[in-house]
Amino acid sequence: MRKPLFASAVIAASLAAGLLSPAAADTQPGAVTFALLGDTPYGDAQQVAFPGLVKAIDADPDVRFVLHAGDVKNGSSTCDDARFATLAELFGTFDDPFVLTPGDNEWTDCHRTAAGGYLPTERLDAVRRVFFPTAGRTLGGHRMPVRTQAKDRRHRDYRENVRFTRGRVVFATVHAVGSDNGLAPWDQLPGGDRPQVRLAEFEARKAAALDWIDEAFAIAERTQAPGVLLMMQAEPVETPGFSEIRARIVERARAYGKPVLLVHGDEHVYEVEPSYAGVPNLTRLETYGDTATEWLRVTADPKASQVFSWEPQTVTAG
Repeated sequence: MRKPLFASAVIAASLAAGLLSPAAADTQPGAVTFALLGDTPYGDAQQVAFPGLVKAIDADPDVRFVLHAGDVKNGSSTCDDARFATLAELFGTFDDPFVLTPGDNEWTDCHRTAAGGYLPTERLDAVRRVFFPTAGRTLGGHRMPVRTQAKDRRHRDYRENVRFTRGRVVFATVHAVGSDNGLAPWDQLPGGDRPQVRLAEFEARKAAALDWIDEAFAIAERTQAPGVLLMMQAEPVETPGFSEIRARIVERARAYGKPVLLVHGDEHVYEVEPSYAGVPNLTRLETYGDTATEWLRVTADPKASQVFSWEPQTVTAG
């Protein structure tokens, strides 16, 4: 289907301005369906069961990619390289592109004794190395090209913040995690918390998140996108770790005026909250967690009035 002349011109102008890249350009202008997961596999038993989830999602002919809202392990399992490598290999078995945003369990909570007593910033480097090995490419059998914030000189470390457009809808991942977005003290580290390191990491990542949210909405406005989906690991509640990010999402969503879907995990409960934070066009969607048998089948349809719709799915035995 040929794009309308005006839309093509807007996309071309955005490419020239560096706001879009060929990686982020829309190759599926109609409705697009994808899988939404989070907080899985949560422990060794779910890791064993996870191939069944992969098989079920791969068997759905309409699913075009998989979104994972973080926490690829539980908080008491070790954060070692071997576990990360095994999980990355497991995620690579999806036929479709696999898009991940990090969770607290894979880095900031790794100071816990049960998780190995790691310095969280060192584990964050490992997460980037293992789960985001090529900046601008997803995991999965088909590695989808995406726009990465690592292209921005101001935020070159944040390869995990990615953006792409499908069904004319703008999708963006934002690295914001549980444990009050990484502000919770690393009090189980050998030698105790390292507040200067912890706060410096938080401030830099927050600045990157705010800029990435702004860019996502700027692209949506410039391309006249029918909707925006933001994915992060934890709900941006009104606490010190999230207040600025929450306020920015509320501000930009309200000004945008079209459907915005904020998806996350962390609390392990499937939950829908329309008119989130008092914004009529902003919906919060929390996906299932602590399970390898339940997931959400989400569709973004640019012609639908609400754009986004979803159906809970259960993996059956056999």
